[in-house]
Amino acid sequence: MRTLIKNIKELVQVERQPKLRVCGKDMAQMETVKNAYLIVEDDKIAAFGPMSELKEQSFDKEVDATGRMVFPSFCDSHTHLVYAGSREIEYIDKIRGLSYDEIAKRGGGILNSAKRVQEASEQQLYDDAMARLEQIIRFGTGAVEIKSGYGMTPEAELKMLRVIRRLKENSPLTIKSTLLGAHGIPMEYRGRQEKFVDLVIDQMIPQAAAEGLADYIDVFCDAGFFTVEDTERMLEAGARYGMRPKIHANEMACSGGIQCAVKYNALSCDHLEYTGEEEIQCLLSSETMPTVLPGAAFFLNMQHAPVRRMMEAGLPVAMASDYNPGSSPSGNMQLIVTFACVNYRMLPEEAINATTINSGYAMGVSDVLGSIAVGKRANFYITTPIPTYEYLPYAYGENKVARTFLNGKEV
Repeated sequence: MRTLIKNIKELVQVERQPKLRVCGKDMAQMETVKNAYLIVEDDKIAAFGPMSELKEQSFDKEVDATGRMVFPSFCDSHTHLVYAGSREIEYIDKIRGLSYDEIAKRGGGILNSAKRVQEASEQQLYDDAMARLEQIIRFGTGAVEIKSGYGMTPEAELKMLRVIRRLKENSPLTIKSTLLGAHGIPMEYRGRQEKFVDLVIDQMIPQAAAEGLADYIDVFCDAGFFTVEDTERMLEAGARYGMRPKIHANEMACSGGIQCAVKYNALSCDHLEYTGEEEIQCLLSSETMPTVLPGAAFFLNMQHAPVRRMMEAGLPVAMASDYNPGSSPSGNMQLIVTFACVNYRMLPEEAINATTINSGYAMGVSDVLGSIAVGKRANFYITTPIPTYEYLPYAYGENKVARTFLNGKEV
């Protein structure tokens, strides 16, 4: 199957020499081709360039993109989109002044979602999650990482991971799965959380590995959750089963989570609201992708991670949605690009790099996704008629995606 997208107003984020990630000042650079064409063969990008260089040839399908732009699909490297039920009542509690910790202590927060997941059937979880996947495709996402973590028992965590496996099998999205057994501490383990860590190590990790359910392992390493010592025990156990880490770190405090991520060669460390010079220097010596979650910071009204300082120091930065029912109930990556520009003072080019190639790196797929490059998988979207690519973060109230192609096929 050969497909031609022709008369593209501007083909955005092309790479002639593909990179795995973009760092520091290079994040402000982004190559485009105006009045362009894009050729897809089966599920891969075969060629691109200006229309003036398009040679006459035959195609099975032609799409005229006059007045429209083409972008690589977003890679959303941090979500919790397998869950049961919403938590808008807690949202109202936050408005009334209750803190995240106060809500959690009375059984809300992660514990609320855990109870619902434990009670839900696998089919219900699958149907709800598939609807969410269809929604994020419409907003331009082509790859997504999905975590467990709302199970908090071996049975429920495995149920979530099996749902993610079914989603992988039946969705056109590229999906990575992560075992987040240590997302919170069940009430019955409060005061003896080392026993819950034992449960994660002795049951959740081996059972997930036996069924091949998890690409990665994650731990919420932060104040009020799991200590560095707890985290190291779980990451070492995951490593024995071939699970590379992706860590929740420094959302609540300078927890040591970033240093722990680097020590264990984590693919990413995520949240990072509390990041100082020591943490930045530590990340500079690593292959770990700093990943910021603007939706959660916005929804919880938290301080913002020092993204500009990170980039000025030479670090790459990724951004993801953190799609979940409690602190970021949206998987709209176009909105994340807007948050990046407004709240973190990123240029549009930096924000686009953060949500495509760098977030692709943060989920281990930037070798095949995250930019327009020959040989990469043909995941891209055609916009509505827009004046410039800067319009993407500017017009935050509208969906700029008109048509989506995943694996070379329109969906």
